[in-house]
Amino acid sequence: MSESSFALRGGIVIPIDGDRIDDGVVVVRGGRIEAVGDANTPVPGDVRVVDVAGKWIVPGLIDAHVHLGVHEEGEGWAGQDTNEMTDPVCSQVRVVDAINPAEQGFSDAIAAGVLAVNVNPGSGNPIGGQTAAIKCVGRTVEEMALRAPSGIKSALGENPKRVYGEQKKTPSTRLGTAATIRGAMVDAQNYRAKLAADSDAPVDRDLKSEALALVLEREIPWRQHCHRADDIATAMRIAEEFGYKLVLDHGTEAHLLADIIAAKDIPVIIGPLMVSRVKVEVRNRSVANPGKLDAAGVTIAITTDHPVVPIAHLITQVTLAVRDGLDRDAALRAVTINPARIMGVDDRIGSLTPGKDADLCLWSGDPLDVYSRVETAFVDGVEVYRHE
Repeated sequence: MSESSFALRGGIVIPIDGDRIDDGVVVVRGGRIEAVGDANTPVPGDVRVVDVAGKWIVPGLIDAHVHLGVHEEGEGWAGQDTNEMTDPVCSQVRVVDAINPAEQGFSDAIAAGVLAVNVNPGSGNPIGGQTAAIKCVGRTVEEMALRAPSGIKSALGENPKRVYGEQKKTPSTRLGTAATIRGAMVDAQNYRAKLAADSDAPVDRDLKSEALALVLEREIPWRQHCHRADDIATAMRIAEEFGYKLVLDHGTEAHLLADIIAAKDIPVIIGPLMVSRVKVEVRNRSVANPGKLDAAGVTIAITTDHPVVPIAHLITQVTLAVRDGLDRDAALRAVTINPARIMGVDDRIGSLTPGKDADLCLWSGDPLDVYSRVETAFVDGVEVYRHE
């Protein structure tokens, strides 16, 4: 099925934005989803019908926090472009300039049903750079891109204080990290004020402040790396000072502040979940934490932080979280529509909804059953993977 127009009939359809449909139909035309419904759904006469009885039809999974293409596995320093750790404020750097579409991790993602990701710079800097929402198929980043920039990465906690403390420069403490972020935001505010002033005097371009202005104008979110509850509180404090849209990345101890986070309607991209407690700030890591956040009303997405946890195990983490209390429907939303909304691309992907891109997978069975696997994957209605 290499063409972009067809109908899948007889499968179990999981639309995400609606109830499960047994013996369902999904019609794809021109790379987009044209119709989703039960067995009585009309199928145009010029569309090829494929019997998928017994299979599960699921939207492509999405991981909203990875380092695919910039932290290449098995390449050592040659494939390591995650952090520009020469300046604490790197809002001007763009992850799209370092993504290698040929990295093996993208093939691993597709085979596991992960068809879109948000690629982030690393967490070595207080301000690490611009993120990008991309599909996992394409020869160039331009072919893959859904939205770029889709946010700006920032880090609180152990990583930036370690990196710059070892260099004997600011920031070497949590208070220094927060001050560095505030200082950059004030610089961006002043830059915006200069541009808005009624003056004929030219203003020199400032790429750092231009990028931060997108955050201050709420065009893109602030992607805040933080694990410990006190760092999460600092993230919320600074966000309120400057009025930007905040997304909490990792959120290891977010469950300790779940009521506050829910009241502020701040999403948490939680994970990685299948890792050892390698740092002090992740001592409260638990696969039960996503369920606690969801029960408190927090919007969650689940991440592998690839390559920390290999991207192929995104669905494994979801399954473990369900085993430890996460609601099943919430679990599937956490790797489909929720990350799509956080990335600002839910008009394109994240659910089987007419009008959206036909990015979907045929599973051999329930995706939350460890024995199930992706049999076929489609991006824009084109088959990009088939399990032989």
